[in-house]
Amino acid sequence: MAIWIASGNRENWEVVKTHNIWGVPKRSKSLHTRVKVGDTILMYTRSEVRGKDVLPSAIMGEFKVTEIYEDVRLLFTAPPQMGDEVFPYRFRLKPVKIFKEPVELKPLIPELGFVTNKTMWSGHFRQAMREIPEEDYRKIIEAGK
Repeated sequence: MAIWIASGNRENWEVVKTHNIWGVPKRSKSLHTRVKVGDTILMYTRSEVRGKDVLPSAIMGEFKVTEIYEDVRLLFTAPPQMGDEVFPYRFRLKPVKIFKEPVELKPLIPELGFVTNKTMWSGHFRQAMREIPEEDYRKIIEAGK
């Protein structure tokens, strides 16, 4: 089974927690055929400024894919540059672990093998989802304990 990091904003993280569903945009249709039932998805949220607070980039939780389907009903919030995107390629999820304290990603970057550019590391998290090696998955999970 594959391990994926899914990248989103905190609004869509709330959708994942509430509905146990993740969606990817039309341009990421190939993921819909590559992701399989039983795969693991780590939910990543980008850094955001909320008032005077800066919320760091972090892994929020771990899920297993239980179903793969398409749905065009509006559920997710698209960033302004994505217009009316509805993220139609969806994955029903089963929570494995929601981290009590999100796993801040920046301190882990030097240890993660899939992050090849340690200086401009955020570029590795700009796509809807990316597959990661099991060794990196273990490092992230261990940091969440």
